[in-house]
Amino acid sequence: MITHLRAAGVSLILDTRGTKVPVILHWGTDLGDLAESALATLARTLPPAVGPSSIDVPLQLSLLPGLSEGWSGRPAIGAFRTGSASVGSAATGTLQLDLTLVGFVSTDTSISLELADASSAVRVITVIELSVEGVLRVKHELFNDGDAELQLAALDTLLPVPDRAHEILDFTGLWTHERRPQRTTLNQGIWNRESRHGRPGHDDAYLMVAGTLGFGFRSGEVWATHLAWSGDKRLWAEASALGITVLGAGELLAPGEVTIAPSASYTTPWTIAVYSATGLDGLSDRLHPWIRSWSTIPSARPVILNTWEAVYFDQGINELSGLVDAAAEVGVERFVLDDGWFSGRTDDRRALGDWFVDSAKWPEGLHPLIKRVNDAGMEFGLWVEPEMVNPESELAVAHPDWMLGRSSEPTWRFQRVLDLGNPDAFDYVLGRLDALLAEYPIAYLKWDHNRDLLAGSTHHQTSALYKLVDAVRAKHPRVEIESCASGGARIDLGILERVDRVWTSDTNDPLERQQIQRYTGILVPPEYLGSHLGAATSHTTWRTSELAFRLATALFGSAGIEWDVTRASADERAIISEWTGHYRANRDLLHSGVVVRADDADPAVMTHGVVAQDGSRAIFSYASLAAPRAAIPTLLRFPGLDPERLYRVRALTVGASPRSIQDAPPAWLAEGAEEVVLSGAVLLLVGVPVPLLAPENAALFELTATDITAP
Repeated sequence: MITHLRAAGVSLILDTRGTKVPVILHWGTDLGDLAESALATLARTLPPAVGPSSIDVPLQLSLLPGLSEGWSGRPAIGAFRTGSASVGSAATGTLQLDLTLVGFVSTDTSISLELADASSAVRVITVIELSVEGVLRVKHELFNDGDAELQLAALDTLLPVPDRAHEILDFTGLWTHERRPQRTTLNQGIWNRESRHGRPGHDDAYLMVAGTLGFGFRSGEVWATHLAWSGDKRLWAEASALGITVLGAGELLAPGEVTIAPSASYTTPWTIAVYSATGLDGLSDRLHPWIRSWSTIPSARPVILNTWEAVYFDQGINELSGLVDAAAEVGVERFVLDDGWFSGRTDDRRALGDWFVDSAKWPEGLHPLIKRVNDAGMEFGLWVEPEMVNPESELAVAHPDWMLGRSSEPTWRFQRVLDLGNPDAFDYVLGRLDALLAEYPIAYLKWDHNRDLLAGSTHHQTSALYKLVDAVRAKHPRVEIESCASGGARIDLGILERVDRVWTSDTNDPLERQQIQRYTGILVPPEYLGSHLGAATSHTTWRTSELAFRLATALFGSAGIEWDVTRASADERAIISEWTGHYRANRDLLHSGVVVRADDADPAVMTHGVVAQDGSRAIFSYASLAAPRAAIPTLLRFPGLDPERLYRVRALTVGASPRSIQDAPPAWLAEGAEEVVLSGAVLLLVGVPVPLLAPENAALFELTATDITAP
């Protein structure tokens, strides 16, 4: 039969007739309610003519293509069987699989296929799901039915895209400069991105997007893949000379890293695939509600203060009492004690792994600090880095066999990696975290990961990490967890299933954050993205920024503060208090609405906003990142509004006003001007004048439908 999955404007058509590996006939825009006869006609019509100097049957890309069916591109499966010259009916050596379909089950939203090659003693079960939001998920499980080990080189997902999708967007980056977009034209061959960091890394490809020429945030057809995995991975696009274009994704396996014992199996991470007919924002329109459907986030995102850039390692009740009081004064709801609290931790070169409260800094433990935090009306959070160890630690000295890699390998940030695949090491870390969470009323763990893995099995370490996080959550289900990896080096949908927040980047510089948050937010909803107000001079770039720019940038995310606010002036603290009040009043909108981004004509400008699901309200940011292209800015247009409704537009000030380089604002923003009420269509297609902002400033605007009564 031919199976047609449909949801939210997306169709997936799979030809499961016969015994060959099924073929995806179409993945993309919804083709409507096709009768069985129409599906059969489509399947009969689509096979191409036999090409010159090629196999003698039409080549169609199956779910698991390889040489045996004439596919000379990157194969989906690579495996090698070890052992004697023959093992039962399964020969040794590199497997040339000839899989056949032996069974399948389909529903309105999913397909499960069983494929087998008896001569190689291999079976594969493939699961395909299409969510109600139009998000496609694919995973494979490979079974070793022979009586000798099977070494797996690759088990990937390949999805066909039309040849009009020949412009590629993916991402690269550095520490504090993550998610830098890069574009290329897909010519014949492979555009391949691999991560070998033991985590996705600061230069993670993140998404592999193929689209029509010139696609933007609000226009063009795009197809995208993401691998929900926190270890080594690869994403690629390939245009074959045979005339087939694919997007591919899979775990990147080192030689011999995954060996499948007889009667055992290996399961891939989920490949997440998304189609949009309306540009990159259309990807978010599917991904954000889908992620929210399974999100672990239990409640509204509180305002956080993290102590790192305020005090660094200088900790103690005397050092932090004033900061606790100042945090409460400005409206902080969760106070997080960062690195430096555990035994012997005076700098980043020692004591990591010794997860006991430092009796010198905290002679009564953390109880006095937590009591002061709680008495001030705030929750308490704690920083940990359970996967890493300093060589100068009691743990490393006592258990050198718990470290991954050779002792001679270079350290990274003075750290080595704890082998979580070692049961004793795993139990030790779990025991220490459990003891801390049992002794203290800790509401939140900031879980850090500050180095790449240079040795050992990334697959087993990542699997053990997931097991550890799951075990902590099972023991302490009310404790929230933030995933940090020297900032944004581990942001993926594998870790997101297990945490309530991610630290988007180690930089709080608002100029860097504007772009980092914009592109990270294509995949991840804003309520997950930690976004903090830093000091005037950035800890990472040494750039000095206006308070208004820092406030406007940090508003759009899971907002917090990373600044010694005891050093802020009374006026600054009053402004911050007003800002946290605006955040609390609007976070329901900011964390549940539709994220929209404009395709601004001036590259110095960046416009984005959040529109309520019912179209009743919206908050927009208009940021000037560099010198403007013209002395009179182009009109500001607001995407995503209901075109038929009328909206009242007003400037929104969250404590401090942006700096303009004009003598006077546009007339509609002048004091005493008549309020502006325009339709959503006019606000999108025409827009309104905006001030000529100085570089590194942002103006905020609030739009409210006129049929909504203010509370």
